[in-house]
Amino acid sequence: MKKFFVIKSDNYDLRLDKWLRINFSSLNQSFIEKNIRKGNIKINNKKIPSKYRLQIKDKITIFNYSDDIYFHQPKKLLIKKIPSKYIDLFESHKIFENNNFIILNKWTGIATQGGSKINISIDDIIKNISTKYNLVHRLDRETSGLLIIAKDLDTTKYFGKLFKEQLIRKIYIATCQGSPKDKQSEIILEIPDKKNPLKKTKSVTNYKVYQVKNNLSNIIFSPQTGKTHQIRIVAKHLGCPIVGDTKYNIENKYNFEKLKLNAHILNFTFNEKEFEFISMLPDHFNNFFKKNKLKKINLKTF
Repeated sequence: MKKFFVIKSDNYDLRLDKWLRINFSSLNQSFIEKNIRKGNIKINNKKIPSKYRLQIKDKITIFNYSDDIYFHQPKKLLIKKIPSKYIDLFESHKIFENNNFIILNKWTGIATQGGSKINISIDDIIKNISTKYNLVHRLDRETSGLLIIAKDLDTTKYFGKLFKEQLIRKIYIATCQGSPKDKQSEIILEIPDKKNPLKKTKSVTNYKVYQVKNNLSNIIFSPQTGKTHQIRIVAKHLGCPIVGDTKYNIENKYNFEKLKLNAHILNFTFNEKEFEFISMLPDHFNNFFKKNKLKKINLKTF
């Protein structure tokens, strides 16, 4: 039996193999690869690789279709019960909201996404508010600052495209132990891949020193790529690891300080309108500035 499907806008740019897994939970990757290779699954009547990205109006034809092989059983979405105090905390840290997205001023100490050692994450909280809400990027648990949350699938894909094409301007601020040799530069580093530590990927980061005092430096970082722990690794590479970084600052004299890294500015265009957001620094940042006689950061005058 032969059956065909026409791709609509909500599936634009999906890989073919991912589209098949989304629509037919019965299929595994080896089955998909085998049947694409044999020509049992074609696009526009042509044999194509599984990594092909779908275009609007593409016609997928499955030549060996049967309901016994190609079927779908949607997974039940398990919503973790969240104490109301976390919902209240989330609501109080919103700095912007419209019909499409939320800008959250994420607080230090909460993970963006769940894991084996994580009880409650931002992702858990937003799924309690609406199952349509999605993360579009991530911050480390100890990193504070601006986080984008999409309210629907189309917005999720839109932001995904912006991040992929590096069309979102991101500025981080960090208080570091020591200071770099150069006051301003671009750092290109090969850093371990998150999924495969034996593999390294290219990272590009620009930085500029804002202030140096008492063997501490406030540094403005602008990452051009989005690799795991990118800024923390770059700071260590520069010889001035971030205060409070228990992973990359092994000689940290400020053992009891929280991580002084903040996702401070986001700038992007959404539906032909430009948006720019600036985070509010957490109290532990401002208290550290005061204690060590560092001036408060004001990037509008920098």
